[in-house]
Amino acid sequence: MKHVTCVGFDCDYTLASYVPETFETLAHAETVNKLVKNFGYPEGPLRSLSFDPSLMVRGLVIDKERGNMLKVDRHKYVKLAYHGFTPLTRDDRIAVYNATTDSPLDFQSSRFAMVDTLFSLAEAHLYMSLVELKDDGKLGSLEKSYAELYRDSRAAVDLAHRDGSIKRQIAADPAKYIFPDPLLAKTLKSLRASGKKVFIATNSFYDFTHVVLNFVLEGKTGKDRDDGWLEYFDAVVTAAGKPRFFTERKDLFEVRTEDFSLINLEGGSPMLSIEEEDLPGGADDLMASTAPAVDNEGGAGGKARVFQGGSWHDVHRMLGVKSGSEILYVGDHIYGDVLRSKRDQGWRTLLVLPELQTEIEVAEQNRELHERLMAVQKERNHVEDLHESAAYCRSPDEPELARRLESLVAEHKCLLEDYHDKFHKTWGQLMKTGYKASFYAGLASRYSCVYTSHVSNLLWYSPNATFKSLADRLVHDEVLHLSD
Repeated sequence: MKHVTCVGFDCDYTLASYVPETFETLAHAETVNKLVKNFGYPEGPLRSLSFDPSLMVRGLVIDKERGNMLKVDRHKYVKLAYHGFTPLTRDDRIAVYNATTDSPLDFQSSRFAMVDTLFSLAEAHLYMSLVELKDDGKLGSLEKSYAELYRDSRAAVDLAHRDGSIKRQIAADPAKYIFPDPLLAKTLKSLRASGKKVFIATNSFYDFTHVVLNFVLEGKTGKDRDDGWLEYFDAVVTAAGKPRFFTERKDLFEVRTEDFSLINLEGGSPMLSIEEEDLPGGADDLMASTAPAVDNEGGAGGKARVFQGGSWHDVHRMLGVKSGSEILYVGDHIYGDVLRSKRDQGWRTLLVLPELQTEIEVAEQNRELHERLMAVQKERNHVEDLHESAAYCRSPDEPELARRLESLVAEHKCLLEDYHDKFHKTWGQLMKTGYKASFYAGLASRYSCVYTSHVSNLLWYSPNATFKSLADRLVHDEVLHLSD
């Protein structure tokens, strides 16, 4: 961290965490409204859909072509599969995904969609419901493929966010939808006091960011909102359009915070923002950037300037960054926040995974179960080797070893299912599939330099701390370790 001069943050599900029971229920209801009113879906079946905000988890993969929801390991082996809410049998799952003679499935292709942000949970649940309605013949005259169901649900979600249906209700009662974080303000102040510049790069527009951060940082709502929260930052970039923010150059505007109008930094007349009900006012050549340099003297009384659009070139110019490795960017989205910023621009990355807090607590509570599971797995592997040798040599010990192996396989299966259910009855651990890392964990470990459950965890470390990874271990390293 001593080599990091700037720390940047996404806003939603990074600086601000949303209450799943209320926020996801709202998102689900408003998306259903859009499907009925704007996409012509039958009102009766859709209005009668039930919604369980705890059913879906991050890290799943949607097969848009087949209408399936998948849990995949880091070797791209599908370990769990559901068609709608119905689990595929082991034989069907293997036949469809794991026994193909074609080229390996590319889960990052357009056929698949990843549930890689907490914003996607209600959408994923709704898609599974639409698959069920289609299979039961309850979509009436609508002739939709599984891929078209996904396309419509995705578009309906975007529309619900874009037209203010969701945002206006959050603005009216932030405490209902957003968790408070009393340590967040201290965390940002600590970073700035150490001499680091702190900025925001969010896809949300300024009006909504203004609502959210007024509540999270200062506890202000309604008419009490002001621009005091800008004192925690050196620069704020809204409507960033990530991940294109890291790959394309777009026009940059400055936002006039007093009336929310836009000033084209390349010249031209100010552009007024559309007023919203319940919301306030409704190339590698960095010299080509029109962004102004910002210097708030360590944040002593200065308020960040606010911008809209632009690209990473503008952030570098604003903050005087010469190399991408000077920036640590903190976000919750693998593709939108972490992958592109690290792979294309060399930014350091911190992935926020709120689920970690609960998963660590569950793991601690079930430590003895896990140790028993590992012991049985080790014994099973040993007896399996002995049995295969005995069968090959036609040893008289083969029948007894077969019975012992059958017993261990049954015990191992029961223990694994029990441990899996401790985390989530349907999907198990976020970062594991069985005892292997999940596909999502593979992406997270590859593209995030650090990961944590909450931004405010940074408060417990020096702003110049060194975070060291564990030593990489290969199979033969483990064998050598066991022989010590």
